[in-house]
Amino acid sequence: MTLVAPSPVQTSPVAPARTSSTLMGHFEAGLDAPICLTWELTYACNLSCSHCLSSSGRRDPRELTTEECKAVIDELQRMQVFYVNIGGGEPTVRSDFWELVDYATDHQVGVKFSTNGIKLTPEIAQRLAASDYVDVQISLDGATAEVNDHVRGPGSYDTAMRAMQNLADAGFRGFKISVVCTRENIPQLDEFKAIADRFDAQLRLTRLRPSGRGADVWDDLHPLPEQQRELYDWLVAHGEGVLTGDSFFHLSAFGSALPGLNLCGAGRVVCLIDPIGDVYACPFAIHDEFLAGSIREPGGFEAVWRESELFQRLREPTGGGACASCSFYDSCRGGCMAAKFFTGLPIDGPDPECVRGFGEQLLAERAEDALPKPSGDHSHRTSPPRPRGGAGPVPLTLSVRRPDAPPAHACAESPLAGFSPTTTAAGCACGTDH
Repeated sequence: MTLVAPSPVQTSPVAPARTSSTLMGHFEAGLDAPICLTWELTYACNLSCSHCLSSSGRRDPRELTTEECKAVIDELQRMQVFYVNIGGGEPTVRSDFWELVDYATDHQVGVKFSTNGIKLTPEIAQRLAASDYVDVQISLDGATAEVNDHVRGPGSYDTAMRAMQNLADAGFRGFKISVVCTRENIPQLDEFKAIADRFDAQLRLTRLRPSGRGADVWDDLHPLPEQQRELYDWLVAHGEGVLTGDSFFHLSAFGSALPGLNLCGAGRVVCLIDPIGDVYACPFAIHDEFLAGSIREPGGFEAVWRESELFQRLREPTGGGACASCSFYDSCRGGCMAAKFFTGLPIDGPDPECVRGFGEQLLAERAEDALPKPSGDHSHRTSPPRPRGGAGPVPLTLSVRRPDAPPAHACAESPLAGFSPTTTAAGCACGTDH
């Protein structure tokens, strides 16, 4: 089963038109509405993944109500958003989750949701298989329990595999298996593909970003340089059948461009709504520096998307900054905005994982107090403390963004979550999961 687009996508620019008449030119200038919208319904989660982008675990008491969520869906319908990518936290533990899914599909808004599988019973799988407007993405970060559970927590591998089996038994074809690539699972790429083939699913690989709790483990988990090359070669061989979003176009400097959007989508074609209605430019950059507004303000989401000062800046023409002279800039576009920000590197500089090696020296020279302080942490109270203490200002903020800075990088789908050392995949004390 594949996701069916319920309505056409509007592609007219909301910022001044660029000289390019191509579709990419429209994307760079920003669209009337996001192509896909990432929406974290809750920070609550039964897991506490060590790399969780949103530091999920505990529910925020200020969560949007059911009626507020339905009002957002009404806006998305009016704006003709292609689909909404729901995540968290674990979205399925909200008591109104299925009500909201039905409301969205009844209002011509397609739904893809990311889950660790905790709620995907055989009965729920049958319900999902009967819908043409709902797609499912199961998070799995190891092709074996040993690798997966080290990141996502004890029992999480078995939970995910059981959910996949339930979907397959129900006849749900083409659901997604989402893998965050780390130095521990890069050697398992063929095994991940075999799992996807076994369940008639589609593999989706995403990049490990150093945001949320991921900032604390990035140095230890991000792929080594030789693994970056291994991943690139594997994607060249299998990329047409594997989804990546825009996760890996920094690897294009190895040679030819990889399939996918080789452009930053932040504030241009994608954005994120968090559980309390705050709107961020990028699903990988949940930080005050990238906060564009709130759907609870007058004008709602549409006003934020079309009038936000931050989004307007992101849609302005940009140069290559420090990367402009690199012959591979047109392919990698300077790398990921979120990856640079959360590793304390200048946003107009090279990606920390630049395959030409230009980010390595900057990483070695950075000061510890250059790492940005998290804007919020919803981790379970029983989770280990963050090893990194307070942090100071970043070298370059969007508020003083140079006009020749490279495009910000971080279009994406949905954040992930993980494991708790004191709970199992069965659930947590807060009554919710990721």
